[in-house]
Amino acid sequence: MEGSILYHVTRIDDLLAATPAGYAGHAKGFRRQDLIGRETGSHQMSLSNATLDPGGWIAPAVHSYEKSLWVSAGELRLSMLGQTVTLQANDCAVIPIGVTHRLSAGGDGARWLEMSAPVRLLLTDHRKDTFFLDPGTPDAADPAQVDLRDPRNRNYFRFDESSMDLGRLSKGSDPAAPEVSASMATALLVYSGISIRMLADQRISALMHTMFVVDYQPTATAHPHDHPFEEAYVFTRGRTDAVINGEELTMRPGDVLWAASGCDHAFYNRTDERTQWIETQAPQPPAQHSYRFNRDWSYLGDQLSVSAGKEDL
Repeated sequence: MEGSILYHVTRIDDLLAATPAGYAGHAKGFRRQDLIGRETGSHQMSLSNATLDPGGWIAPAVHSYEKSLWVSAGELRLSMLGQTVTLQANDCAVIPIGVTHRLSAGGDGARWLEMSAPVRLLLTDHRKDTFFLDPGTPDAADPAQVDLRDPRNRNYFRFDESSMDLGRLSKGSDPAAPEVSASMATALLVYSGISIRMLADQRISALMHTMFVVDYQPTATAHPHDHPFEEAYVFTRGRTDAVINGEELTMRPGDVLWAASGCDHAFYNRTDERTQWIETQAPQPPAQHSYRFNRDWSYLGDQLSVSAGKEDL
């Protein structure tokens, strides 16, 4: 790959996690493996896999970037905006730019995927993007659970595996049953054997990025295309075949892929089982022309060639 870096492939590995530079004295039991960022070619996003040991904490901090947290295991306590909540596996939270927040581990510790946009600054940059405050008082002894049905909720969402079940979604629901009110914003998007469930977007105060779950049924295909934004994919289930800028790859749980704006990519499920991943985008997609499919523009080129040929006759 000459010139600009168009894609990067890596893998989640706990042995590569360490306390980030600048966090010494401001955290206990905190480790982070940085997967995507300026070091790997990104200009828009930072993506990390983070861990807090039991009893671990990160002092109150303010960032000049927004971030979303998707909890994969354990319990993560998040204190911000005058409230402390416990995030569990499949819970997602958005921390807006400039909002003071504190993280601590509950129970047996916590593990989460952390997406930041715009991209985090490097230590070699002439300015900082993270500012720590006095640790202050500890978290509430009995923090609240995330209540997705509360209309005052502005920053939280939960992924429910059954929300990808088209058979269940085809039936009417009990008004008292849903954890989150159904709407166009919370609807399941389905096409070409592909299902998408949004996690972080403008609905829960994310302005710089999105995060969502992608599920591929057997034979599902996303034909070659690119975008006017960056994407990252953390594969969580099954085997996904990918073609990235002409290179064929096989992605499995724990693998991570990043594609720059303009990087040609396609995905295929050639197995008999579902495949799934967490996907992030930065900046947020435009209202129109967020996909540029190769086949559509090839079709236009063919039509124009035919028209030009007729004019030459």
